Amino acid sequence: MRWIIIGAAIFAAFFTITLRVIDTVWPPQAPQRPPEVATRPLVPMTKTSFLIAPVAVADSAIRDALEAAAPRDLTGKRENPATELLSKAEIGWTMTRGPLGVGGRPDALAVTTTLNGALRLTGQLGKEVSNLGGRIAGLAGNEIGQAVQNLAGKAFDQKAELRGNVAVLARPVLTPAWRLDPNLTSQVAVADASLPISGTMFNVGKEIKPVVDRAVAEQVAALATRIRNDPAMEQAARRQWAKMCRSVSLKNAAAGMPDLWLEMRPVRAFAAQPRVDAQAVNLVLGVQAETRVIPQETAPNCPFPAEVEIVPPIDRGLISIGLAIDVPFTEVNRLLEAQIKGRSFPDDGSGAVAATIEGASLMGAGDRLLIALKVRARETKSWFGFGAPADVFVWGRPVLDRDNQTLRLADIAIDADSEAALGLLGAAARAALPYLQATLTEKAVIDLKPFAASARASIEAAVGEFTRQDPGVRVEAAITDLRLAAIEFDAATLRVVAEVNGAVQVNITALPK
Repeated sequence: MRWIIIGAAIFAAFFTITLRVIDTVWPPQAPQRPPEVATRPLVPMTKTSFLIAPVAVADSAIRDALEAAAPRDLTGKRENPATELLSKAEIGWTMTRGPLGVGGRPDALAVTTTLNGALRLTGQLGKEVSNLGGRIAGLAGNEIGQAVQNLAGKAFDQKAELRGNVAVLARPVLTPAWRLDPNLTSQVAVADASLPISGTMFNVGKEIKPVVDRAVAEQVAALATRIRNDPAMEQAARRQWAKMCRSVSLKNAAAGMPDLWLEMRPVRAFAAQPRVDAQAVNLVLGVQAETRVIPQETAPNCPFPAEVEIVPPIDRGLISIGLAIDVPFTEVNRLLEAQIKGRSFPDDGSGAVAATIEGASLMGAGDRLLIALKVRARETKSWFGFGAPADVFVWGRPVLDRDNQTLRLADIAIDADSEAALGLLGAAARAALPYLQATLTEKAVIDLKPFAASARASIEAAVGEFTRQDPGVRVEAAITDLRLAAIEFDAATLRVVAEVNGAVQVNITALPK
C-alpha cells in the first residue's frame, strides 16, 4: 500500500508539472477581442435652461414711493364766475392731501387720500347789485330795495373750508420695451361749501371742483409719464442678465477627472403681465438660457434683448438647468472595479469551480457596452485543482436607474468567441461563466451619485450668488433637486444628462427713491 501511495503521488506531481510546462510553452490561446463595432461619436450637447422669477412689489413699498413723489399741496385760482355781481373778485384756493392709502382690488391698484384746504374770496360787489335792488324795491318796497342798493361797491374778504378726497386707479401693463405703463385714472370729490358775501350765500364747493379736478389730473399725468419713462426695470434686468452670462466651475466631478465648467448663455427674456392682489403687485420675469458643460472656462457673448416677450400668465417661479456631463470610461472603469474587483463566485463556494474577478474595463460598442474581464477560475472538486486565468468579454445594455441614480447593466451575454476560445485548460473558467453572468447582473452597478453631488454643489454655489438680503429687496433662490435624466455614450465616453430644479422668489418691500 505504501508503494502504491508513493507511486500515485509521483504520478500526480509529474502530471501537474507536465501541465505547467505545457501551459508555459504552449499557453492557451486567449479569447480574441470582439471586432470593433462602430459607435457614433458624441457631439457637444447644449441644453435649454430656464430661470422664472416671480417679483412681488408690496403695496407698502408702492405707498412709500408715492408718498415721497406726490406733492402734498395743491394751489390755484378760480376765474370770477360772476363779473357783474362780484366786481374785482379773486378766488384763491389751497388744498393739502392727507396720507396715501394703497390697496389691491381684483381689477386694479387703488390709491386714495383726503383733501383739506380753504378758499378765499376777495373783491367788491358790482353794479349788478344796484340793478337787483331796484327790481326788489318795485316788488318788496323801497326800504328793502334801498338796503340792497347800498351793498353796491362794498368790499368783502371771505374764507370757506374745503374738504374732499381723491381716488387714483392703476391698471399696470408691461410693454415690450421694458417699460411699465401704469394706466392711471383719477376721480375727485369736493364737498359742498357755502361762502357768505354780504348776507348772500354762495356754494363755492361746486365752483371749485373743476379746478381741483384739473390740478389732480395734471399731477397724475405727470406721474404716469415718469413711470412710463423709468428705466429701472430694464436696468435691473440687465444686471441679472450679465450675472447669468458666465461659466460656472463644476470642479472635479470625481477623483481623477479634469475640471469642468457649466457655460450659461441667456438668449431670451419673457414676462407675464402684472397681476394685482390684496397685498402686492406681482410680476413674473423669465430668462431662457443655453447651457453646456465644457472642459475650460469661457467668456460667452450674451447680447441683451431690446424687447421682452410678453407671454400668458405663469403660475410659479422655477429654476430648471439642463447639463450633460461627459465622463471618460477610464473613470467609469474605476467605479466599476470598485464594485466587482476581487469578488468571487459562487459566493458560498458550492460550485464545482471558484472564480475571482481580477479586473474590468468598459467601452462603447454600437448600442451596447463591451466589458473586458480578467477572471481567474479553478476547480474546487478535483484532486489537482486545475484552473487558469481567462480574458472574458461580456456584452451589456446600460440602463439608468433614475430613482437610485445608478447605472446598471441589463441583457448581459457572454461573447460567443470568449467561451469557444478558452480551450481545454479553460474548462474551469468556462464552467464559471453562468455564475459570472449572474454576478454581473447583480453587482455591476455604477454609482453616479458622486457626479450628481459635485454638480449640484457647484450649481448651488452659483445660484446662491443671486440670493440677496439687501434693504428693501429679498431674493430667495435654492436648488431643490438634481436628477439624472438620460445617458449616452460613444467608444470612450459616457455622457450623463442631468436636470437641476429649484425655486426662486423676489419680494420688494422698498422701491428705489
